Amino acid sequence: MSQQTTFGPTEAVHLLRRLQFGVQPAEVERAVQEGLDQTLDRLLSDQPESDEFQQTEAALRATALATSNIQDLKIWWLVRMLTSANPLREKLALVWHNHFATSYAKVQSVPMMLVQNELFRTHARGSFPALLHAVARDPAMLVWLDGNANRKRHPNENFARAVMELFTLGIGNYTEHDIQEAARAFTGWHLRDKAFWLNGTQHDATHKTLFGQTGNYTGSEVLDLCLSQPACAQFLAARLLRSFVTDRPTDRQLAETSRLLTQHNLHIAPVLHSLCRDESFYAAPQRQAIIKSPVDFVLGLLRPLSREVHWRAVSEVLAKLGQDVFEPPSVKGWEGGRHWIQSTSLILRWNFVTEFCTGDRFGPLREEAVRQHFTSVPDAELLLLGGSPEPAVHAVLEQHQLSSKAASRGTTSLLHLICSLPEFQLM
Repeated sequence: MSQQTTFGPTEAVHLLRRLQFGVQPAEVERAVQEGLDQTLDRLLSDQPESDEFQQTEAALRATALATSNIQDLKIWWLVRMLTSANPLREKLALVWHNHFATSYAKVQSVPMMLVQNELFRTHARGSFPALLHAVARDPAMLVWLDGNANRKRHPNENFARAVMELFTLGIGNYTEHDIQEAARAFTGWHLRDKAFWLNGTQHDATHKTLFGQTGNYTGSEVLDLCLSQPACAQFLAARLLRSFVTDRPTDRQLAETSRLLTQHNLHIAPVLHSLCRDESFYAAPQRQAIIKSPVDFVLGLLRPLSREVHWRAVSEVLAKLGQDVFEPPSVKGWEGGRHWIQSTSLILRWNFVTEFCTGDRFGPLREEAVRQHFTSVPDAELLLLGGSPEPAVHAVLEQHQLSSKAASRGTTSLLHLICSLPEFQLM
């Protein structure tokens, strides 16, 4: 990989759009002033949270636990995503929430979903093996994939299949026999008093054969066997590339990212650092190469433009757009990519933009920010599209802004138009 040498406003916006939810003008200025290496070091390390954030976060957490209402927990996390001094940690927590997809619809416990979410945050930038081992013992996961039904005489394959197909290897890199043997190793991994319990009386302690190797494997040893397969680094590389680089990674990108993951023992931070420091990350093919998820789409507007957010309305619109946090649609999570863009969802996205720009359902706009940064076509293009669009589109925007008709509609006219463009669906 070759080091990125130029790091101006366009590169800063591109980096920030990928590593957090939306971009504020002051964040771009800070990144350019610090430079690429210092910006990456800051985003990939723990930053102190403000007193206001800590107080708000604690109050929202307490409310969710007191009410046992999943809607309150959703608001708690959305507030964290938008206002935390550690936005990449929140974005990675969402990546892992999708990777280890678990839904409140079955778990039916706000405390369990909170504990799992904190687990994703704790391990967000760290060791994937440590994350996998922690998730395997997580109470919400044990409920979600029927841990208590996995007993010595009647092994339940749900968790073993998810470990191989969805968490570590991907289809084609294991056999049905591997799943059957792994399920035996996970027998007795139960839940008691809302905590992980190794029920020895229900654990199959006989020999198992997986990936051509035989031994009296425990569940933990099966996880390590999965992690040691070459397919694991390749599978994880695809997840990281699709989350942060491109919806359609090339074979070369997959191979290089897999090599980095293997080199760093499946630790996430150094791999992300290498990916975002490389000049190819900023090249034209990687710009506008990811279709925004609903969370990126909605919070990407709220971050630079909202003076005050009406969070319940935001949570509701995200559910309508197809990304209801804490309630992914299946064990496969949200498929993302082109699946985000359907005819119905596009209409809902345009409706959201219109309501956001012209009403106050989602909260009032920060008028000063709109006037200062979103009435100049080049500034608005940079912050909302990551740079200038095709010349024909740019010309239309310039003409629109110069027209008396646009001027009569106030400061949000250009903002509304840009956010309605197909290019705004991408980042």
